[in-house]
Amino acid sequence: MTATAPSPASPAAQPTAPPAAPSVVLREVGPRDGLQNEARLLPLEEKQELIRRLLAAGLRHIEIGSFVSPKAVPQMADTDQLCRTVPRPPGVVYTGLVLNARGYDRAAAAGVDAVNLALAVTETFNRRNQGAAPGESMAVFRDLVQRARADGKACSITLGTAFGCPFEGEVPEGTVLRFVEQAAGFGVELITLADTIGVAVPTQVVRLVRAARRVAGPDVAIGCHFHNTRNTGLANAYAALEEGAALLDASVGGTGGCPFAPRATGNIATEDLVYMLERMGVATGVDLEALIAAARWLEERLGHPLDGQVMKSGPFPSRTAAPAAGGEG
Repeated sequence: MTATAPSPASPAAQPTAPPAAPSVVLREVGPRDGLQNEARLLPLEEKQELIRRLLAAGLRHIEIGSFVSPKAVPQMADTDQLCRTVPRPPGVVYTGLVLNARGYDRAAAAGVDAVNLALAVTETFNRRNQGAAPGESMAVFRDLVQRARADGKACSITLGTAFGCPFEGEVPEGTVLRFVEQAAGFGVELITLADTIGVAVPTQVVRLVRAARRVAGPDVAIGCHFHNTRNTGLANAYAALEEGAALLDASVGGTGGCPFAPRATGNIATEDLVYMLERMGVATGVDLEALIAAARWLEERLGHPLDGQVMKSGPFPSRTAAPAAGGEG
């Protein structure tokens, strides 16, 4: 019997390719957001070792610290020296958090690869954190974006309290989107929506990421920064990924918290996020076991249990898993 060739319009002739797995950049914020609220001040040598361990695990985007007043955030007092002394393997991007022109001067002198300008979109929080109204901070940022461009540095803007404020409560999406529109107009490459106090839920993330991508336009990436204060961090990260977020922040061991936000606990744990993404088929380039070892090392140095879950349970399947002995689980 002679086989009949399928017509060009038939599904057999034009098989549908499986959808490509989404991709996302992981930015490790443990050395900055992870440490800034810790009671123990890690010495420079231990911060250097933390960076080395993160690099060895395969992380390539690291927020190394913030260039802020050491009186306000003593945990970040040695960020300048740390930035000058860390390894510089090819492909690694060290980002410094900056709030004002003075901070930018320090970051540029220290040799960061990228600058992350950060503000809170609510009046009360930004005045408490930065001593200025959000609009005043944005006016400063307009000039700093241009300086970064002239200096050959990547530049992003993080919009804090984008999902809720500890002082003002619910934040209208229109307020956030106005700042997204302004930031996109400055010419930044990335705008990150930050859930500073961990109140977001996935439906809210879907709406805001979708709207922010529309307002920012195709040339500006949208990222997200989630805290796991109310145990919704990974669900929010998944929602953001599904809506096309290009970057997700996470912190080794789930460390973190904001000194200026009451009861703002840690970020989503980097190893938890890596585990989820890899099991979903999203390649991260991260050695999960090495990252778990880094989280456990940091836990010992900080002297208290960390919130990460995978650092406690280990990966699955485990490289050292024993064969099943039979019976039912």
